[in-house]
Amino acid sequence: MGSKPAYVTAIYPGSFDPLTNGHLDLIDRSISLFDQLVVSVLRNEEKQPLFTVDERMEMMVESLRDHQNVEVDSFAGLLVDYAACKGATVILRGIRAISDYEYELQMALMNRRLHPEIETVFLMASEAHSFISSRIVKEVAGLGGDITGLVPPAVGRRLRERFQGV
Repeated sequence: MGSKPAYVTAIYPGSFDPLTNGHLDLIDRSISLFDQLVVSVLRNEEKQPLFTVDERMEMMVESLRDHQNVEVDSFAGLLVDYAACKGATVILRGIRAISDYEYELQMALMNRRLHPEIETVFLMASEAHSFISSRIVKEVAGLGGDITGLVPPAVGRRLRERFQGV
């Protein structure tokens, strides 16, 4: 067992299309656990996102402006390679349900095989946010439903503009 690094950087990766209050809750609860948290948007050319990577990063920067020790970034390729390049020793992942855990466990074990020095830490979603997903938020917003309380104000504005032209 290795010793704890003097300075712990964690990577919180995701598509964040869009950032939700569930994501923010995880960020808020994790920043006291690590010296630095890098919230990083996956650049995945195969998916058809609602917002571009740059738009997602802009919404994150606006939503996280009052957070200390949080950096917004993006990456492509293998997460563990990116984490190693950033000097991170932790990958942070949120778990909402058992179905999340099964997928995340497979990824964590593969990441450990590729970079054993990087640990994956799972944080459970808080009860108030356990049902929120970016997919559901987009669906509700696209159908004109009220997403107040599900996303930060900056994201709510962008969703209204995108779907209602307001």
